[in-house]
Amino acid sequence: MNMRVSVVLPTYNERENIELMVNAILDLEHTPAAKNLRLQKMQIVIVDDNSPDGTGEIADKLADKHPDKTYVIHRTERGRGSAGIAGFEYALTQDVDYIIEMDADFSHEPSDIPRFLTEAEQYDIVIGSRYIPGGKSGSRSFTRHLVSRGADLYTRLVLGIDIKDCHGGYRCYRKQVLSYLNFDGFYSRGYSITIESLYKLLRNGCSYKEIPIVFRERCRGTSKFSIKDVLDYARIVWRLRWNRK
Repeated sequence: MNMRVSVVLPTYNERENIELMVNAILDLEHTPAAKNLRLQKMQIVIVDDNSPDGTGEIADKLADKHPDKTYVIHRTERGRGSAGIAGFEYALTQDVDYIIEMDADFSHEPSDIPRFLTEAEQYDIVIGSRYIPGGKSGSRSFTRHLVSRGADLYTRLVLGIDIKDCHGGYRCYRKQVLSYLNFDGFYSRGYSITIESLYKLLRNGCSYKEIPIVFRERCRGTSKFSIKDVLDYARIVWRLRWNRK
């Protein structure tokens, strides 16, 4: 079977990264790994939250350059979660088999995509994990590392799931299972979409596998993560538990 893939890239102020990222993803089509996977279609969906630095305009130029491979969604609102949902909803209308979500700042390595797709032939969800053997979390500060590991422990205890990297944003979904989700009923508008989408799919009995990735700190641009995101994540985890029926 030939593989058809849509890659969702939420962006906000990524003018220094977006063209490099798009080129890196599209270049995968010409690699031996792509031939082994019978990769027939690689589509990129950029979801830009009205970036004041001009990311959206650069994305439009990339879409003009690659009209059959790059699509841009422009939004006036901001939110990592709602941007992800917008990308998923568009990708679900496309003739693809798998949908990948990743960050556009190179904290997620695009060359890992073939490894995700290899495992996706056997599993509904493939999770890029920093916290299994072979995975690494780059050169993060002690505080960020502590918050990240604490969030995973907190999630496992509250929701009773045995996943080492519960809130990582690098994942591959089988399109069929992602269509199970009712995005209109999602609570998340920020980074908590990572656990909300995963938990709801696990509750539907979807199979999964964690694969090791190296998460790298961005070398261009600035992080948008804030204490508000931490508090929102903590709240959403409990809301998922209270409403899991």
